[in-house]
Amino acid sequence: MIQAITLLVIAALVAIDQVIKIAVVNRFAAGGSMDILFGLIRIRYVENTGAAFSSMQNQTVFLTIFTAVVIVMFIFLLMTKKIKPGFIYWCVAVVIAGGAGNFVDRVARGFVVDYIEPTFVNFAVFNFADCCVTVGAALLIIKTVYDLIRENKKYLSDDDKKAENGGDEKNV
Repeated sequence: MIQAITLLVIAALVAIDQVIKIAVVNRFAAGGSMDILFGLIRIRYVENTGAAFSSMQNQTVFLTIFTAVVIVMFIFLLMTKKIKPGFIYWCVAVVIAGGAGNFVDRVARGFVVDYIEPTFVNFAVFNFADCCVTVGAALLIIKTVYDLIRENKKYLSDDDKKAENGGDEKNV
């Protein structure tokens, strides 16, 4: 059951991404733009033939194959429950959705449609799928660091108990 729900969530996020991209493509010519949110964000249609932050330009074939392999690998891990349902599981699902949204663009258009441009900082133009990948990956990193710190505190706490008992583990 969890696998079916996971696939529905991934499909919903990809659908949201694609609907927004279709709206941007239909509303703007390449390079066309419109300021929103008091000018803090600009919707600007950009055709990105590279990866995140406009890196790896004109590497569409490589990026398409790489993305497909990563998506298949992650879906396999989720569907076989190699990653147990929980926080990390859903973070990976969000990363898959973002990768899949941009994968659809590369296959269908030969480029990724980017459209979110923050005007208050010099930053790359990106899209909803990029946000999914970034948020999912950032939460995975934060969770991993949190778990490492928590495990380290537990380990240090066990060492403190041993030291208090003169290093005799039987007294712990």
